[in-house]
Amino acid sequence: MKIRSTRIARLVTIVTVALTLIAAPAVSGVSSVAAEASHEPYCGITWGSTPKSAGDMEAGKVQGVRAGRHTCYDRLVIDMSGVAPGYYVRYVKTVRADGSGKPVPVAGGARLAVIAKKGATFVPTMPSVSGYDTFRQVRWAGSFDGQTTFALGVRARLPFRTFTLYDASTNTSRLVIDVA
Repeated sequence: MKIRSTRIARLVTIVTVALTLIAAPAVSGVSSVAAEASHEPYCGITWGSTPKSAGDMEAGKVQGVRAGRHTCYDRLVIDMSGVAPGYYVRYVKTVRADGSGKPVPVAGGARLAVIAKKGATFVPTMPSVSGYDTFRQVRWAGSFDGQTTFALGVRARLPFRTFTLYDASTNTSRLVIDVA
């Protein structure tokens, strides 16, 4: 009996070592994938895609429009004179031009109507968003009755946030739209 239990113990040891050696590459592969994934940025975005609005009409004018790329989102910035304006930003089926109501076609799978509660005395140059991860096109949609509208074409209906910044030293403000 002693010989038999020794053989069984050896067999169990050999099988355990063999299974450990077979499973080791799979386990190390999982941990290397997890390690690689941990090098990816964690954005923790919880913005949502519902309409965002704030504030009232403010004196001042739209000065320019620019766009930028970040790790977790694309950003549209509308530069303005005066204090930070009110705004209304939402996904729409069709962006409509201020004053006329005509459709403003814009590239992308979804469209954001960006309304700044400030007028514009000229049509600013729209930024090129070629090669951006989220943005597809930025278009002017007009300025009428103290508000200015932009059409922002994006890849799909994605979470976004909107906020304003004011610099009292220069009396300028920015309306910022980030789309994940």
